[in-house]
Amino acid sequence: MKCISPHYEISEQTVALIPANHMNYKTIAIEMDRTIYITKTPYEIIERGCLNNFSSFDGRREAIKHLTGFKRKVPIPISVYRNIFVFPTHSFKDWDCCWVFYHHVESIVEERLDSNQSVIMFKNGMEVTVDVPRSELLKQLERTNLIVSIIRKNS
Repeated sequence: MKCISPHYEISEQTVALIPANHMNYKTIAIEMDRTIYITKTPYEIIERGCLNNFSSFDGRREAIKHLTGFKRKVPIPISVYRNIFVFPTHSFKDWDCCWVFYHHVESIVEERLDSNQSVIMFKNGMEVTVDVPRSELLKQLERTNLIVSIIRKNS
């Protein structure tokens, strides 16, 4: 039986937040060693994660846009101190947007049957298939890496 929770707190164990179109939950939170079903949307969880780390989602997003010039699909530093960085697979307003936690990504491979799909392979052995070309996900990884570098340089 699935454990459904009304709240979720992002931590160093969070691997990905996947949207779910289910009547009892809206997000599947993948952690290093478990999966949790949450009644909040992935965006609501990301927003709360930013607030729990002394900033707003909009504030973090605007700061990254200012520092990098990125306009769309902006990676978000949830917690600089805890080394939690996340990037979206789509526009954050898009229902299909998954949030992928940068430090847990092992590799990204193109789905053999459809080049518009990719498989994100995580360090814990889990895999998530998303409707995004591999090249776009690699770009998101590069952008997040740039943000991590900028923040480390300025720390």
